[in-house]
Amino acid sequence: MKQSQVKESSTAELQEELGKSRKEYSDLKMAHAMSPLENPLQIRKVRRSIARMATELSKRELNG
Repeated sequence: MKQSQVKESSTAELQEELGKSRKEYSDLKMAHAMSPLENPLQIRKVRRSIARMATELSKRELNG
């Protein structure tokens, strides 16, 4: 998810998407541990997306 999409999303949508992304990240990590992924950069992409969403949620919490 791109930063512009993150900022436009509601808090509920971000929390839902964050949960899905965390599940996807753990699945990718597990699959990569079993046998190498065809494109291991997927892991980085998902991890960074999770960080973007978590950061935005934190900002919203602090700002009220």
